[in-house]
Amino acid sequence: MPDKIRVLIVDDSAYSRQTIKGMLETDSDVEVIGIASNGIEAMAKTIKLKPDIITLDFEMPEMDGFSFLRWLMKERPTPVIMVSSHSDSRTVFRALEFGAVDFIAKPTKRASVELYSIKNDLLEKVKGIRELRMDRLDISRCLIAEPSAMEDAVEAKEGASAEVAAGQQTSDIEVVAIGASTGGPAALQVILTRLPSNFPAAILISQHMPKGFTDSFAERLNRLSRIRVKEAADGDCVERGKALVCPGGYHLALKREGDGIRIALRNPTDSDRYTPSVDLMMSSTAEHFGPMSMGVVLTGMGNDGRDGIVEIKKKGGYTIAESDSTAVVFGMPKEAIRTGVIDKVLPLDEIPGEITRTVMKKRN
Repeated sequence: MPDKIRVLIVDDSAYSRQTIKGMLETDSDVEVIGIASNGIEAMAKTIKLKPDIITLDFEMPEMDGFSFLRWLMKERPTPVIMVSSHSDSRTVFRALEFGAVDFIAKPTKRASVELYSIKNDLLEKVKGIRELRMDRLDISRCLIAEPSAMEDAVEAKEGASAEVAAGQQTSDIEVVAIGASTGGPAALQVILTRLPSNFPAAILISQHMPKGFTDSFAERLNRLSRIRVKEAADGDCVERGKALVCPGGYHLALKREGDGIRIALRNPTDSDRYTPSVDLMMSSTAEHFGPMSMGVVLTGMGNDGRDGIVEIKKKGGYTIAESDSTAVVFGMPKEAIRTGVIDKVLPLDEIPGEITRTVMKKRN
């Protein structure tokens, strides 16, 4: 029987500390070994207790969450889930750059029973820590650098990407559907920034993120990429050379309207385990594009994408999964691979080239 997951809770709110502790202790696989009200106290308890994972608020007295996070990743790298009401997109991406594994937005800044609404998400992310690779997270942190730090690298890659694509015709692939969760922002950045400007297929993306973050995430990717990237809106046209990111809090599906295929956003139900749903996006892609579709499953906890990738393969599409050698969390790719329908299992840095070659290969 595996050891319990040992958690340290760091939050300046006594109500939040006790509520988070109560939620975690409902699971017999989790043990709360300590609580701290600020970063200085958290440093001492991290050294003494050696937790497996830490839940961390952003704003605290004496030493804030970011200062603690910088110290932690230098002195004792430990998985961190940011749990905070101060979770605008800039703050979240900054936390990811500093080494946080994931984040959960508190529903309110007030001491309120609404906090219990994060219980299932919190437990799933904490328990998913068994599959997380901290060495992969170090790679991820480098790749999710600020846009200004990436611009030269993107520019340098452009010539090579264009050379690969030069003189080639498009294949029958018209849509590439990509799903990701934990570790996904950096992985998606790697893929999209390495696609050539004349990439001739549409891209659909479902990244597990709550409301309020995907618009900034899409804007960030658009600044770094040579293709167009935007947050999907209901009714958007699925067009070649454009990537559409499912907005947080919705599912992305497709609908036929006239001669074209458009985005049909759907509200999640209480029974939905994942939002956005990679399975729903891929199944809808398979339904509307059949053998002209490609599915790509990247790093993430759980099994979202497993059923959807099967639907793409059933319709004659092409399938890729990220390998264990680079995935921050191998859960989603592993479940996809277990279906037996994956055409290529590749490390992250080889996936952009495989997508480009497959979509831009000459027709027979």
